[in-house]
Amino acid sequence: MDIVNPRCAGLDVHKRTVVACCLVTGPSGEKVRHLRTFSTMTADLLALGDWLAGLDVEQVAMESTGEFWKPVYNLLEDRFTLLVVNAQHIKAVPGRKTDVRDAEWIAELLRHGLLRGSFIPPLPQRDLRDLTRQRTTLVRERVSVVQRLQKVLEWANLKLAGVATDVLGQSGRAMLEAIVAGQADPAALADLALGRLREKRAALEQALAGRVRDHHRFLLASHLAHIDFLDEQIATFDARIAAQIEPAAPDDPAGPGAEPAGDGERGTAADGPSTGQPATAAPVPWAEAVAWLDTIPGVGQRTAEVLVAEIGTDLSRFASPAHLASWAKVAPGTHESAGKRRAVGIGAGNRWLRETLVQAAHAAVKVKGSFLRAVYQRVAGRRGTKKAIIAIAHKLVTIIYMLLTKRQPYREVSATDLDERRREHLVHRMQRRLERLGYAVHLEPVAPAVA
Repeated sequence: MDIVNPRCAGLDVHKRTVVACCLVTGPSGEKVRHLRTFSTMTADLLALGDWLAGLDVEQVAMESTGEFWKPVYNLLEDRFTLLVVNAQHIKAVPGRKTDVRDAEWIAELLRHGLLRGSFIPPLPQRDLRDLTRQRTTLVRERVSVVQRLQKVLEWANLKLAGVATDVLGQSGRAMLEAIVAGQADPAALADLALGRLREKRAALEQALAGRVRDHHRFLLASHLAHIDFLDEQIATFDARIAAQIEPAAPDDPAGPGAEPAGDGERGTAADGPSTGQPATAAPVPWAEAVAWLDTIPGVGQRTAEVLVAEIGTDLSRFASPAHLASWAKVAPGTHESAGKRRAVGIGAGNRWLRETLVQAAHAAVKVKGSFLRAVYQRVAGRRGTKKAIIAIAHKLVTIIYMLLTKRQPYREVSATDLDERRREHLVHRMQRRLERLGYAVHLEPVAPAVA
């Protein structure tokens, strides 16, 4: 097998140690192996970099093992060409498993050019990812606390959620604070309703006639304080993310050897190599990208920020919308053997991106008269609702790619336009359905009416 990288190294990264194996091709073509183990302390990782530089190593590969690869990557990315590879793609032959053999196997694959690195975004985009992911975690935690608060209301026989749409709205919050303060009169609590909820005061009196004890008041007060803290934290992250996006320049192109192969934490390869053709002349600024993505049905401000943080705006890394969809893992894989094709799933990729796309798809299909809703109804009738949602997520990825490459906001396509594109297929399908019902069908086009 040809030697592609004559001086390379493989790293087996763990929580406390890093096993490094450097393979150097000698003057007569022989393979010289150098092995050392370093701790993951900053000083030792810097010593690892010096040791690799002393051996004139050019490329270094490591597995994407949890969070442990990140400090190694941060300290070495400016000195070497680093490849973070999917652990599933480099499994060695079973038997005699040791850390040294793992590092040597990684180095051997890299030496012969058999590894393809995952896409690791530039530092500014990685910082933005950290902010959006932490905010998503806080939002989920707030939802969990609200659910626990509603459980306490049920334990106290308070059916506020059955009358008020939002338990933590302005009226509901006032009622909860009054209950915590010791108010037990249902009429007085119902009188705190505001706006249209005042029309339901009679139902509120029945819903607020419970059996509230000091134990329940303590739990309610604790949950309300927790929700206030989370609201403050979410607002702080919103401001930080806005400040990070507004003045930011477009993210830098990927470094040499980078391949759009998946999220850094779980680098999964896209189907087929990139052609390397740039999708745009220059990446779109983050603020403009967020504004354009916000025009897509089902995509709000926060969702657009997450999409920019996960995908970036430099789409020259992706040869086509299909390549981006494959990287995002919202496209089915292929499995063909002996001339037979078998159904396979979409695989595991960047979970933050996929969850955001699925949430946006659920919101998009509820927009009446929209193109995405028409596509969803067409697919759901044949393949079911779950596969239809993934199909809408795939459509969203394609739309995102086109908006960022053409540098324009979203333009809605009506369901009628969708039928016009598929006119012949639609006419043929309708004709066959009528023939199955026993009718002889003869189709003749009608001239459009003159206004």
